[in-house]
Amino acid sequence: MAAEVGHKEETKTSVKITAKTHVMPIKKLGRRECQLVTFDLPYLAFYYNQKLLFYRASDFEAIVGKLKDGLALVLEDFYQLAGRLGKDEEGVFRVEYDDDMDGVEVAEAVAEGIEIADLTVDEGSTTLKDLIPYNEVLNLEGLRRPLLALQLTKLKDGLAIGCAFNHAILDGTSTWHFMSSWAEICGGTHSISVPPFLDRTKVRSTRVKLDLSLPSDPLASSNGNGNGKLPPQLREKIFRFSEAAIDKIKSKVNENPPSSDSSKPFSTFQSLSVHIWRHVTHARELKPEDYTVFTVFADCRKRVDPPMPASYFGNLIQAVFTVTAAGLLSANPPEFGASMIQKAIEMHNAKTIEERNKEWESSPKIFEFKDAGVNCVAVGSSPRFKVYEVDFGWGKPEGVRSGSNNRFDGMVYMYQGKSGGRSIDVEISLEAVTMERLEKDQEFLMEL
Repeated sequence: MAAEVGHKEETKTSVKITAKTHVMPIKKLGRRECQLVTFDLPYLAFYYNQKLLFYRASDFEAIVGKLKDGLALVLEDFYQLAGRLGKDEEGVFRVEYDDDMDGVEVAEAVAEGIEIADLTVDEGSTTLKDLIPYNEVLNLEGLRRPLLALQLTKLKDGLAIGCAFNHAILDGTSTWHFMSSWAEICGGTHSISVPPFLDRTKVRSTRVKLDLSLPSDPLASSNGNGNGKLPPQLREKIFRFSEAAIDKIKSKVNENPPSSDSSKPFSTFQSLSVHIWRHVTHARELKPEDYTVFTVFADCRKRVDPPMPASYFGNLIQAVFTVTAAGLLSANPPEFGASMIQKAIEMHNAKTIEERNKEWESSPKIFEFKDAGVNCVAVGSSPRFKVYEVDFGWGKPEGVRSGSNNRFDGMVYMYQGKSGGRSIDVEISLEAVTMERLEKDQEFLMEL
């Protein structure tokens, strides 16, 4: 009898793939190639970047048809997503597109035992993982897989759109530019309002040859810790900061600004970042002399010389690091850490970016998770992305989540808050014991 109950429970939350097709641009575009540049290449050993949006909607079959039709139209502009990774004769990676390629992979699935309410929980779950394709698939697999894979899942009371983007060809800004453009087309427009800027060599033309091939064990290159031990068990959770909580955090950090005449007020991002950094550091129970690193992937579109348009399609981000001792971070008021973050971001100008690029090009290094830093808090998304405005024609999403890929202890995704205004949802991955302490930290939770 127990076995039968277990089987029923498994069936209730199971996700069944019912069809798999491929979508290409509606028009023939011919052969096209685009060199990957220094901003793209370090991410080849990351996993595909995963996003999940879920909506209240009915008539699943009609919606799938509408999404596919809209995809075929929007891919005329974003055709690189319908291509593959390749190498030229000199071993330089590039995006290759041809009309006879398979294009974007679209899976259709049914999970009628799963409700929207099951997905809006704050805690991460295996259910989320089952709704997004390409779990633990390396970006380097783009040599033989689509650069974008989608899973459209029929839920009991809605629809889930799971997306897996090859991170070697685009960052978060480009990801949400594509998503909003796709929604725009599905909403009834014949052309998108902001076409992507596709020539990566305008920002960096240096040709970097990489001798990379697919590993026999994909996990070995990205998820191992080098000592034969399994990685720590992580928990994922969303902490939802209301407008009032954000304002209170920002006000507290700006109470006693540094005395320098050149100092600026701390931004919302800097204020919330130091709030997270300090309280996660406290929850880790580090020794005072232990180092802790704060890492943010800064958008460089307006920082490079000449500046690139916001519509630049590709990766145009660089990691900016701040490090201090845990004791100093905790013992000092929050403006101490906020000032460090602010200075590091402001110093990341065109000259710094150029020096970083030249250094990398002279000795290329493919990023791995551990490169974010010891005892790190790393922010990989921006609350400026209008994720809750991705409306395909049947309303705004009920929720937006990141998948299980590219997570490590201290990874943080900030999203525009579901409640709107200045609210921010913070998705954090931490070791289980650290998360348990953070959940009990009333000063962190800002419960008003």
